[in-house]
Amino acid sequence: MTIRWGVIGCGGIADRRTIPEGIIPAASAELVAVQDAFEPRMSEVAEKYGVTGYATVEELLADDSVDAIYIATPTHVHHEQTVAAAKAGKHVLCEKPLALTLEECEASIKACADAGVKFGTNFMMRFHACHETIRAMVAAGDLGTPVLGRAELTCWYPPIEGAFRQSIELGGGGSLIDMGNHCIDLLEFIFGSRVARVACFTGSLVQDYESEDTAVATLHFENGAVGMVDTLFNVPDAAARNMLELYGSRGSMVTQGTIGQASTGSITAVIEGATKGYDAQQVRAEGATQRIIEPELVNMYEAAIEGFCDAIANGTEPPVSGADGLWSHKVIDACYESARTGKIVDVR
Repeated sequence: MTIRWGVIGCGGIADRRTIPEGIIPAASAELVAVQDAFEPRMSEVAEKYGVTGYATVEELLADDSVDAIYIATPTHVHHEQTVAAAKAGKHVLCEKPLALTLEECEASIKACADAGVKFGTNFMMRFHACHETIRAMVAAGDLGTPVLGRAELTCWYPPIEGAFRQSIELGGGGSLIDMGNHCIDLLEFIFGSRVARVACFTGSLVQDYESEDTAVATLHFENGAVGMVDTLFNVPDAAARNMLELYGSRGSMVTQGTIGQASTGSITAVIEGATKGYDAQQVRAEGATQRIIEPELVNMYEAAIEGFCDAIANGTEPPVSGADGLWSHKVIDACYESARTGKIVDVR
């Protein structure tokens, strides 16, 4: 079964990654139409991929050849477009965050449920081969008792006129809601446990715009593990390491560069075969137990699209559901509340 896709918002991540690396190569998907409010961009992308281009969302949703919609527009219009797509009978895969508020997220989920269409959140980093391998190893007990997870996502994002991520009204916040939700979701995915409590600091240290360019969150998971997430809009791209670090009672697993838009990378693991006695000298034999794990790489955008198409074809829940996006929003809201109040906040 081939799922025919329409894209709302065909610039940015859609044209850079999701269309060419996800929808186009996916065996179960076909791109048939794109829409963008900026007509020159819409025309350019439509011509590039040889598909129909629409100037308005209404025109795209009236196209009977479209089965599913990928929404990659600024956050403040996600809810409105999701509801419109659901009413038109289209399945919806929406970029994170799903909406500006929890109430809008809940209303989007309800609209899709009432219309009988699938609703997914595009946390594509879950599909990275290294992240899936680490999750399986943690679940198998290779790491022992999970103790600490750290996820970092950093980029240089200077002031840009009209950029929705630099406006609280249009994007809901800055580096935390734009990149931190990826990191938190990834740690929850790997640990197989949700965040219970958060403490967070945000600030505007370098960039001159309304939303934060700096965010650091500490997390307490339901399974007892702790986590750290740091997301920055103010460090040069060349200096960013975008590291994922997992530590447990039997060792550690670390990646570099797997958090982000690339589907490449490997895992550096140090895993002890058995619990050892106390070493007063704390000798670290460099490389003695270290190994590089290189899983067979897949394109995470293609895997995310395939997973959503399979859910439509088989009548199952999307691999990353609207409910997952709603939960992510609850965690991010708790982080912002903590940053405002200076208190530890329960996620509820």
